[in-house]
Amino acid sequence: MTLKQLQYVTEVANTGNITEAARRLFIAQPSLTASIQELEKEYGIQIFHRSRKGIEITREGEEFLGYARQVLEQANLINERYNGTTSGKHRFSVSSQHYSFVVESFVSLLEKVGGDKYEFHMRETETYEIIQDVSNLRSEIGVLYKNGFNETVIEKTLRDNDLFFTPLFKAKPHVFVGRNSPLSKKRSLTLSDLTAYPRLSYEQGAHNSFYFSEEILSTVDADKEIIVRDRATLFNMLIGLNGYTICSGVISEELNGPGIVARPLKVDEYMEIGYILPKAITPSNLTMQYIDILRSVCKAAGK
Repeated sequence: MTLKQLQYVTEVANTGNITEAARRLFIAQPSLTASIQELEKEYGIQIFHRSRKGIEITREGEEFLGYARQVLEQANLINERYNGTTSGKHRFSVSSQHYSFVVESFVSLLEKVGGDKYEFHMRETETYEIIQDVSNLRSEIGVLYKNGFNETVIEKTLRDNDLFFTPLFKAKPHVFVGRNSPLSKKRSLTLSDLTAYPRLSYEQGAHNSFYFSEEILSTVDADKEIIVRDRATLFNMLIGLNGYTICSGVISEELNGPGIVARPLKVDEYMEIGYILPKAITPSNLTMQYIDILRSVCKAAGK
């Protein structure tokens, strides 16, 4: 294995096309294909599945690419430290539930270390997908919550994927509503206050279990339910339909605008929000910097 080979496989993965990757790498396509095949043979794996439709990354290829990107990042850090140069782009990826403080921290990291070349991924996605992303090294770090209701299932899923959870803060449940919603007129809310309004929640795909729900108290019945996939849609519907969603209460007006407000929910519950990492891999320098920024942002928000 060489660093060149690792650069080759990551470029093919990034472009999804052998011909385009060869062009960007200034190498003949047959030479690129042969180099990747040598790497696959050396480790007894198949990184890419080749078909008439193009290149697809295999499951074991996803895992290998996670390691490859970390090795290349470490090589880049050595170059920066000892000869003041960088080779290639800074690469970093986060998978998370829909938290504005995660995005705010991501933006701060990018502003701090992005430089002239970078490839950063911010994946706001389903809870189970977050765990799979970090397990398969598609993302360096994941952010999610657990509490008394889902803890047993979440912890077992983390153990099964050789991951561990580190808390950032504990939050009492809040309700996000539009600033002009009738619900916003109250200083705090009860579950009965919410009954007449649409409840919004995030889709969880094939793992649509209450235990993987992003919203706390997901087992409480609601007559009106709207399921969405992204934060912008959810916020628009909070405003346009006087809907609500139950969450941590941490929101960035700078990122999300002034149209959404948080109100405490009077229930005896909590959300312990934290990050997940692989047990067997030392976090990269970028990951450690991101964790430091996460903690600072949470502290500034009073958490």
